[in-house]
Amino acid sequence: MNQAYRLDDGRQTLVLAAHNDRLPQVVYWGAPLPKAENLDALNAAHAIDLTGGMLDENPDLSICPEASRSFPGQPGLILRDTDGTPLWPKFSFDSVSENGALCLHYKDADTGLRLTISFSSDAQTQVIACQTTLDAARPIHLDWLAAPVMPAPQLSDEMIDVSGRWCGEFQLNRTPWTPGIHTRESRTGRSGHEHFPGLYIPCRGATNTQGETYAFHYGWSGGHRMLAEELPDGRRQIQWGHATGIETAPAQQFRTAPLYITYSESGLNGCAVAFQRHLRDRIITWPKPDAPRPVHYNCWEAVYFDHKLPVLQDIATRAADLGAERFVLDDGWFGRRDDDTTSLGDWVIDARKYPNGLTPLIDHVHGLGMTFGIWFEPEMINEASDTYRAHPDWVLGPADQVRGRQQLVLNMALPAARDYLYDRIAAVLRDNAVDYIKWDHNRVLPMPDAAQAHGTYALLDRLRADFPLVEIETCASGGGRIDFGILQRTQRVWLSDSNDARERLRIQHDAALFLPLSVTGSHVGPRHCHTSGRTLDITFRAWVAAQRHMGFEMDPRELTEHEAAVLRHVTSWWKANRHWTQTADILRLDSADPAVIAEQQMARDGSRFVVFAGKAANSTQIAPRPLRLTALDPDAIYRIYLANRDELHHLSRGDPALKSDALHLSGAYLMRHGMNLPWSFPDRMWVVEGCRL
Repeated sequence: MNQAYRLDDGRQTLVLAAHNDRLPQVVYWGAPLPKAENLDALNAAHAIDLTGGMLDENPDLSICPEASRSFPGQPGLILRDTDGTPLWPKFSFDSVSENGALCLHYKDADTGLRLTISFSSDAQTQVIACQTTLDAARPIHLDWLAAPVMPAPQLSDEMIDVSGRWCGEFQLNRTPWTPGIHTRESRTGRSGHEHFPGLYIPCRGATNTQGETYAFHYGWSGGHRMLAEELPDGRRQIQWGHATGIETAPAQQFRTAPLYITYSESGLNGCAVAFQRHLRDRIITWPKPDAPRPVHYNCWEAVYFDHKLPVLQDIATRAADLGAERFVLDDGWFGRRDDDTTSLGDWVIDARKYPNGLTPLIDHVHGLGMTFGIWFEPEMINEASDTYRAHPDWVLGPADQVRGRQQLVLNMALPAARDYLYDRIAAVLRDNAVDYIKWDHNRVLPMPDAAQAHGTYALLDRLRADFPLVEIETCASGGGRIDFGILQRTQRVWLSDSNDARERLRIQHDAALFLPLSVTGSHVGPRHCHTSGRTLDITFRAWVAAQRHMGFEMDPRELTEHEAAVLRHVTSWWKANRHWTQTADILRLDSADPAVIAEQQMARDGSRFVVFAGKAANSTQIAPRPLRLTALDPDAIYRIYLANRDELHHLSRGDPALKSDALHLSGAYLMRHGMNLPWSFPDRMWVVEGCRL
């Protein structure tokens, strides 16, 4: 018996089809098909020819390719019995249900295994979420289980995946398609700086703003594997799953994380906007959904571990004067935490630094009109701690393991360890008016283990249930744990430990392929950057922070009167516009000048936008090249205005019209010719506001 199913969301159609009760294949994924499309005919048309050097039947590139059916590439399932004997299931159709999601059920009579594949589409965000579940009648060992396997387009010459490092996250890598397998795997126990779980596949000629693109994100925090394979017959497959071998114990059920997929005919931006909206509107649960995103102040780079109440009160006063609305007390408030060698795990307020508890500081912060946040690193422990001395058996991994940042990892699979952490964190939250947690994770695991991520999720879920109004930021030495799995439980990411505005300009730009403004923390760092050694002007630092969820992390006592005035001005601008920018779409622009990194933040109704054009290096030509905009109505007239014209340099000696007045121009002109911006040095930002007339 043949089966066929389709999902539509208004921008893409996905068609699954099977014959002889086998696992289905994705026989079409792309632009919307006519409602009357004959799916049986489409399935028949999908078949490829046979010739010499091939089997007498092409093994299906199904949603879980089966080695038992002679599939010549990476199978979607690798497992073994408890005695080590490989298991080779051959699944056949069992049932289907379509109650809000398409759920396909398959079974293998010989092994007793059952496979369930689910797909759900979202017409508002235009993202499809899919997931694979394996059930067994007895415990078995799992080495690999792929989320639903997707074909990759043939008219594509390259793929774009994401690498990175500490203070250099979200580096895009373009890899040509070649026969064989391209793999990216995170084995550090978190999604990682090194291997963000995302992939874009542009078709030939696609750019940020035009052309066909396919995109993927695997929503899991515990280490993942992605492979892109071109088979000898030319077919291509994309597989995602947990990192191989991290399900260390035999079990009767295994489930992948959700795989989020989307397709666009409007370039990379179409996929980026879908992910941004899906994360903001479907994945994240906001403690106060209607509240504006508050301007942060984080004290880390001002005081590090040197906590003195009068100093912190003075800093808070200055931060509030600059426009901060939330004060975050970072590392150093607990145990005897005078440096990074001690006290992780001892989540009790340090009476030496805070003899009257945190109340005097919190009262001062509240008196300034700010809310209060605090730092934790719950999954870690120092040997120099009361907790380690009492529970050395709570440490994950062997005693002789390599330390990371002078610390070890707590075994989050242990209920006793989770209960202890819950009790300590909950006590701080109950006894103090805290509405924000910065949740850090500053070292990789000694070995990857899925149970660690599941345990962390369980602790976060318990805290969120009992303290639903407390917002949580996910930080892992910056951007080391950013994915839709952790963001189901948190509301903000610390994108990078780098507060260097030049580095941040690029990191934010590339992270916008997945992340919206409202979750992406970006802070104005010190004049002399602590992570790069660069000295950057306050205008550039402020505007780069204003591109995302704005905050400050410098010592405000270092600011000159001019710097403080600039920061107040840019912060006021950000506050005046956040009512629409925090739900805006971030569109990456195709810049004719590689030195210019530019984006267009577009209101959901298309009525207004702001363009940020940052110059990250010297241009090869003398005069600025026109910057084309995107996603405008070609027949509409837009008023555009240079918002920061007071930052013009005297070496900009010409008369581009934007320097002196607002312009009224058609969407067609702005998209096909672009804006002529003034000349500037590197490490400067132009900010152009636009509205539809």
